Amino acid sequence: MQLFHKEFGSGKPLVILHGLFGFSDNWQSHAKYLASYYQVILFDLRNHGRSPWSSEHTYELMAKDVVESLDALGIDRCDFIGHSMGGKVLMHLALENNNYIDKMIVVDMGIKSYPMHHQDVVKAIQSVDIENVSARSQVHEMLKPMLQNEGLIQFLLKNLYWKEKGVLAWRMNTQVLIHQMTEVLSSLPEGEVFNDTLFIRGALSNYILDEDIEAIENQFPNCNVVTIENAGHWVHAESPEDFIQSVLSFLLR
Repeated sequence: MQLFHKEFGSGKPLVILHGLFGFSDNWQSHAKYLASYYQVILFDLRNHGRSPWSSEHTYELMAKDVVESLDALGIDRCDFIGHSMGGKVLMHLALENNNYIDKMIVVDMGIKSYPMHHQDVVKAIQSVDIENVSARSQVHEMLKPMLQNEGLIQFLLKNLYWKEKGVLAWRMNTQVLIHQMTEVLSSLPEGEVFNDTLFIRGALSNYILDEDIEAIENQFPNCNVVTIENAGHWVHAESPEDFIQSVLSFLLR
């Protein structure tokens, strides 16, 4: 599957892969800044954004989508940033086609499997009767009782678009993503990755705990782990200056 993409700047290619329920627009401000150094390419992963939808949503297929899309762009090697689910896609890519990767940055995602923890978001999405709304404000009011975090509500609202006049729709394939949640939360298969790798975690996030680091270093022998204080799972959004500094000090060294 060839993925929808946006490009910024010129130079060595740097690909950014977004997380679950996100899409390329979430990374646009970072891409514009990094475009001073790189040709930044933002992909929408399958079942997200403007990329095609499919009933299948596995990491193996998402990694193959990235390869097919890079081939279509004539890119044979580049640097990568992957956040959350996008970070797990990147790690699968490193296991299966690491020749496409120069340096890689995994943002707040470990190699372990995760227990179900998106129940509130899933219930909130399911509470939206999307076929019977005609304004974003209506969706906001439907999400509000289910989600206390206004930032999370706004993150989900970015997925709304006008399918036609007076008809709103989700850019994400909510039905398949919810059905495939066990796969999204699955662990990374065994196998060493020798690419130069940086793991960036938020100090307020529980995605990469101190006790997870030894296993990560065993599977990624050439990795470093950086912790950004006062940031949770959305490290890049919650502490953008520290995040960019960590990214550039690793990529440009």
